Amino acid sequence: MGGRDAQRAAPPPVAILLSVYNGEAFLNQQLDSFLAQTDANWCLYWRDDGSQDASRAIMLSFQEHRGLGRCVEIEAEPGNLGVACSYALLLAAAPQDALIAFADQDDVWVPQKLVWAREKLAGLTGPALYCARQFLTDEKLQVFGPSLPLRRIPDFYSALIQNIATGHTVMLNAEAAALIRSVHAPKGVLHDWWSYVLVLGAGGQIVFDDRCVSFYRQHRRNAVGVERSLFARGMRALRRGPKAFMALLVALVVRLQDPDCAEALKPEAGVFLSRLQTVLGGGFGTRLRFLLTERSFIRQRPAETWLFRFWFLFYGSVRLKS
Repeated sequence: MGGRDAQRAAPPPVAILLSVYNGEAFLNQQLDSFLAQTDANWCLYWRDDGSQDASRAIMLSFQEHRGLGRCVEIEAEPGNLGVACSYALLLAAAPQDALIAFADQDDVWVPQKLVWAREKLAGLTGPALYCARQFLTDEKLQVFGPSLPLRRIPDFYSALIQNIATGHTVMLNAEAAALIRSVHAPKGVLHDWWSYVLVLGAGGQIVFDDRCVSFYRQHRRNAVGVERSLFARGMRALRRGPKAFMALLVALVVRLQDPDCAEALKPEAGVFLSRLQTVLGGGFGTRLRFLLTERSFIRQRPAETWLFRFWFLFYGSVRLKS
């Protein structure tokens, strides 16, 4: 009896998910940071997304030597499927009782990253997602400074228009992983943002750690990247433009109302989405009244919120009708 009780009380393993694509320049440093973790109860599940460099060879060497016994290649559909699809395959293949940690190929984790995340998720019931701040660096890991802290507590409404869960900092508990496995993200929405929105929409918890858990390289090959300067963030948003931003919002709103998603959401989330879709199909006055009444539909900082509101008012129905 005592042995069975001890087994039940054993902490769950961490399944680290890593999709690799032409990452040979930085991949070994990331793998080294996995081995340096103070929490050794992890296994790496990886997939090559059609690399044309030595990425897969590096991963196979790691699997056969330094990572022997704790590194598993997921044999799925070959070729370049894109980031979101690749991580969906990895999540489907990971053990269902494991904590899930997303990883990127070009960053470096601090040694306590898994320990800190595990401690924050311990004891939580229902879907829960952990995420954290990062040290922003150049290609050579020279630190610019920490990423910005949160100003507002995350909620479902703000999650539709801003992702604060930087992918490689994310850890999911088993309930959150099961939720995200059950429904696929809409086209163009990455795995971290989709996980963040879905957990909140289902009434789950977001745990944000103000400690920096990684060194986040900023370089021209970043899939997303982040800026510390508010001015630089604003210029980056302006370069992307309103149509791309509104297209992602519409994609989230439409996908979350599909039957397989809607049944996982809290009723109040479904009501909000239905109203939002109606507003997006309406005119300027309809969208203005919506913004005046929905005070939670804002981003983390006032300047970001005002830019979003301008785009929402003047471009809000463009992609919905196209």
